[in-house]
Amino acid sequence: MTRPFRVAIIGAGPAGIYAADLLTKAERDFEVSIDLFERLPTPFGLVRYGVAPDHPRIKGIINALIKVLDRGDIRLFSNVEYGVDINLGELTDRYDAVIFSTGCFVDASLNLPGVDLPGSYGAADFVNWYDSHPDVGQTWPLEAKSVAVLGNGNVALDVARVLAKQADDMHTTEIPEHVYAGLKDSQVTDVHVFGRRGPAQAKFTPLELRELGHVADVDIIVYPEDFEFDEGSMAAIESSNQVKQVAKTLTDFTMREPTGAKRRLHLHFLHAPVAILGEDRVTGLRTERQELDGTGNVTGTGEFHDWDVEAVYRAIGYAGTALPQLPFDAAKGVIPNHEGRVVDAEEQAKAAEADVIPGVYATGWIKRGPVGLIGHTKGDALETITHIIDDRSAGVLSDPVYPGEDAIVDLLESKGIDYVDWEGYHRVETAEKAAGEAEGRERVKIATRGGMLAEARGHVHSESAAPVSGH
Repeated sequence: MTRPFRVAIIGAGPAGIYAADLLTKAERDFEVSIDLFERLPTPFGLVRYGVAPDHPRIKGIINALIKVLDRGDIRLFSNVEYGVDINLGELTDRYDAVIFSTGCFVDASLNLPGVDLPGSYGAADFVNWYDSHPDVGQTWPLEAKSVAVLGNGNVALDVARVLAKQADDMHTTEIPEHVYAGLKDSQVTDVHVFGRRGPAQAKFTPLELRELGHVADVDIIVYPEDFEFDEGSMAAIESSNQVKQVAKTLTDFTMREPTGAKRRLHLHFLHAPVAILGEDRVTGLRTERQELDGTGNVTGTGEFHDWDVEAVYRAIGYAGTALPQLPFDAAKGVIPNHEGRVVDAEEQAKAAEADVIPGVYATGWIKRGPVGLIGHTKGDALETITHIIDDRSAGVLSDPVYPGEDAIVDLLESKGIDYVDWEGYHRVETAEKAAGEAEGRERVKIATRGGMLAEARGHVHSESAAPVSGH
């Protein structure tokens, strides 16, 4: 009897789960056996820890991912960290193919004077806090009254909205008590969002932008002098319905009169940050006025403006991180690959003729960089698994030393790694929903690794206890 083709997927966010799902459904003439590994106690990656809690529509993607794992044909090993608990050799000894889908979860670097001053924050760190990531602290400094957010994408919009929104309006979401208390104590009165280019080049999605206009007790303030549309801008508006909707919504904001709300959210365009000001901590932001050059790009005018802000949030994008025993392209923040086949770093420029590392693949943001929406990872996954099937058919993959399905379980247990399976996740989910029901909410997140592991193991826990390691 032919044994199943064994596949390990490292990272149980949308990219990893889509890859597993597509591989199970793909046309093939062999049986597959798929194991998902996740370093956190729960799966779902940035859908759980990167989407703002007041956007349950996007978080609904989790329900679709749950249905995939509920089928029972894909095993989950959470609380297992690649490079710490298990290495590449141990995986290739037990699997025919290994797919890395570890994503991007840290802030892209920004080379700006003053970027390291106290009061200068990466947006990803703030998102991790309000999304209750188990590996970050439970306090966040919100004593600044005037705040700058750098960036013109949805993460910048999320950060700005959460900063401006009243805490009581957030309390209907899944945030735990420490996040609510932190937001309740916030001193913020003004949030300034700065984009380097014009309104037609903003990367907001129309729905997110429209939602901004409905936030209670927040005035949206825009500046007519920022509304320039060159030939490149008009071409973008005419060719893209999304750009047209964003430009229209922003233009509609110019017609709004301030209502005297407790907080104000200012949207600035054509302002490029050149320095974060301050000596011991952030006291301001310096921007250079930009002008459109006819193509939709901008050039500096030499006109500078200093803004009195006491904190700066950098929302300029995420970056990939290097993984042990794998090549890494630091400039692009990806595992070097050709259409999902991981290649040796020194050979990456050779594209199709690259020196492929047999049996090792990538998908999602760690494959192509942190661009595109969650749904785009399906195309990535399809490309990658097509190559896996082709490589299997071509006979270029080596047989694992220990091909049995129990081999990985034996290894983890021999190391004393207390992994969380799919049933364990459901116990965490049940506990979070029970906590929410007690407060008339859908769920309340368990915020610590120790708390999640206790629930996964069926133990009573207290979130007031200090976080503990799962290993």
